[in-house]
Amino acid sequence: MFKLMLKKHLALPQDHGSWVFLLSPLAIGLFIGRSLSLASWVLVGASLAAFLLRQPLSIAVKVWSGRRPRSDLNPALFWVAVYGSLLLVSLVWLVWLGHGRLLWLGLPAAGVFGWHLWLVKKRSERRQLGMEIVASGVLALAAPAALWVGQNASYPQGWLLWMLCWLQSAASIVYAYLRLEQREWASIPQRLTERFRPALRALLYSTFNVLAAAFLGLTGFIPSFVWIAYAIQWVECLYGSLRPAVKMRPTRIGFRQLIVSTLFTITFILLWH
Repeated sequence: MFKLMLKKHLALPQDHGSWVFLLSPLAIGLFIGRSLSLASWVLVGASLAAFLLRQPLSIAVKVWSGRRPRSDLNPALFWVAVYGSLLLVSLVWLVWLGHGRLLWLGLPAAGVFGWHLWLVKKRSERRQLGMEIVASGVLALAAPAALWVGQNASYPQGWLLWMLCWLQSAASIVYAYLRLEQREWASIPQRLTERFRPALRALLYSTFNVLAAAFLGLTGFIPSFVWIAYAIQWVECLYGSLRPAVKMRPTRIGFRQLIVSTLFTITFILLWH
């Protein structure tokens, strides 16, 4: 039983690319907040606990719906108890430190989490593009939360930061779906129009992000050159449209997008300051 509890598929998310949708907004909020206090680290603990809680709870739902063996139930519930306890302690600690207002951010998270578990029960959680985009918006709430904790005030700028992080996550997800679709193609189309047509949605997302960030920079809402961070995803999307990922391994697709997201995060923070 102890060895079963330590198996990583019961304790850690298996969709490794999802980590960046939490860690990128969290890092952006922490660095732009300009102050790493005790509450900041408690927030990090709460965010990680809430994020990790999804995996064992999903496993438990799969067991109850007959999708996994009963032997997985107790180890899954063990990790639910571990992450749930860490989350509860962290939230109580944040309230004690004077950041109880952050609990309101948990309401949309709970709703989307419930939606995900319902899809798991119905065996419909895979390839849910809309669900993933909405979920990335919930994870992007880590950005304003970290900003407000760092500044010890709920400035409206936090909501702008949330939207900026969500736009990048959405573009990243749509692009990843494009690459996964391309890998199923029999061959690379000879005509450029046949390559660009399936990539239209991904190109529209990344282009909109660049233009929106440039407009916000010109009007003084954000630093002038933050749009360059979004241009990284736009260039990658253009490259992916011209060079389809035919028969490319999913791990290679995910690793390349992880590099792009990491570069976006670093560039965003540097250009904001």
